[in-house]
Formats: sequence, structure tokens, C-alpha cells
Amino acid sequence: MLLEQYLPIGILILLSTIIGLIAAFFSRILGPHKPSVKKQTPYESGMTPIGPAVRRLPVRFYLVAVIFILFDIEVVFLFPWAVIFRQLRLFGLIEMAVFVAILLVGYIYLWRKGALEWE
Repeated sequence: MLLEQYLPIGILILLSTIIGLIAAFFSRILGPHKPSVKKQTPYESGMTPIGPAVRRLPVRFYLVAVIFILFDIEVVFLFPWAVIFRQLRLFGLIEMAVFVAILLVGYIYLWRKGALEWE
């Protein structure tokens, strides 16, 4: 009984997979395919690449990305609060003040640790 509700989703996943496979198959069969050594070499802005194509990035890049996403997502919570601010009255103001204070503590912590410095 409960699985009947998931039947349309299963059909949709099955159909989209079949359509994707059919499109890839016909593209491979009907499209031009003439591999050569020159076509298989890496290309970067008209210059011959120097060194390996895959390099390890410092953890700092990932840290900054995660911090950006974290604060960006937290700012999204301000919009619904602003929409119903008048209905929430003082309770909503205090709750948002606590929320922003927690974000501010996290921001100050990151600032003091030097996570926001870019070298």
C-alpha cells in the first residue's frame, strides 16, 4: 500500500534513465567519432600544459568555501524572518538577536584563528 505512492517516482526514474541511455547511444552511433593523438592531448587556453593536470589544492581553499557556504546559508534564514517580523513581535526579535549573536561569535572565532586571511 505504501509502495504504491512511490510508483510514479520509480517510473519517472526509469524513464529518465532509459531516455538518457538512448540519447547517449544514438549520439555515439550517429555522431562523428574520429579519435587521434592530437585530439586526446590536454588543451589549456592554446598553451601546451606544463606538469600534471591534477594538482593538490591546499586545504585553505576548501576551508574558505565551507565558511562561505555556512554563512551564506545562515543569511538565507533572515529572509523568512523579515517577511513575518510583525507577527513575531518581540519574541521574534529576541530569537533573531540570539541567532545573529551565535553567528557573530562564530565569525569572531574564525577571524581570530586567521581562517579569513588570504595569503
